[in-house]
Amino acid sequence: MAKSKLVLFVLALFIISCKSSKPVVRTTTKTKVSINKKPTVHTKTETKSVSIKTKDNSQETLEATSNVKTYAEEVRDYIDNFKEIAKNNMKIHGIPASITLAQGILESGAGKGRLAQTANNHFGIKCHSGWTGETIHHDDDAAQECFRKYNHPSESYRDHSLFLTTRSRYSKLFKLNKGDYKSWARGLKEAGYATDVKYPDKLIGLIERYELFKYDNEVLGQDSNFSNDTNLVSDGDEFYTIQQGDTLYSLSKRFNISINEIKKMNNLSDNTISIGQKLRIKK
Repeated sequence: MAKSKLVLFVLALFIISCKSSKPVVRTTTKTKVSINKKPTVHTKTETKSVSIKTKDNSQETLEATSNVKTYAEEVRDYIDNFKEIAKNNMKIHGIPASITLAQGILESGAGKGRLAQTANNHFGIKCHSGWTGETIHHDDDAAQECFRKYNHPSESYRDHSLFLTTRSRYSKLFKLNKGDYKSWARGLKEAGYATDVKYPDKLIGLIERYELFKYDNEVLGQDSNFSNDTNLVSDGDEFYTIQQGDTLYSLSKRFNISINEIKKMNNLSDNTISIGQKLRIKK
């Protein structure tokens, strides 16, 4: 009996021993391995400045009522567009074509300035008293000043001539040699056309750079400067240069010709004449 109990006790110990000997499973945290992809390359897009250059690689900076920059080819295009108008105005009003063109280029930025673009005003002429036409406001010496507005640039050119020939402060200009553009440029400044002390130099620079004086010579019919006009000139004394105080009425009495005949011969639409203007007068 005691022997059988001993056997049972040993058997129980064996079973307990077997249960406790099960292997211990240990888990380890695996380190994740990151696979590096090819690096992302960020490329910077560079904005290149593109310059549009002319054949001679030159640029004009025009600072008057326009305050714009323009290229030499644009200036030459402007000259081609308006040289005939300037020459015709020289024949009629006596203002050198070179001066008119240089002022037009400078004041309008070769036609690119705001006044030229929106008002066909190529000379920066302000309204002044007596102007009854259309107007536009533009910042100049003061904010929102009143400037004249035209239907066509040719009207601006004609008004520029009338502006100079009908104001007494510019009368000394018409005693100058018509081929002496330098004296005309300085005379404009002295008469108060512009406040810029460098205005004459700017005009002279444009005239010489673009050889605008050749249009004066074409009108004068010679290659060099000429002497001042006399009262009656060439073509059998058929042309008369308007002097201060002249009117169509006084000319009709002086030359024994009607006002209507004078207007018809000179394609005048009204009785407006100006100092320095040449009129065809038959004997």
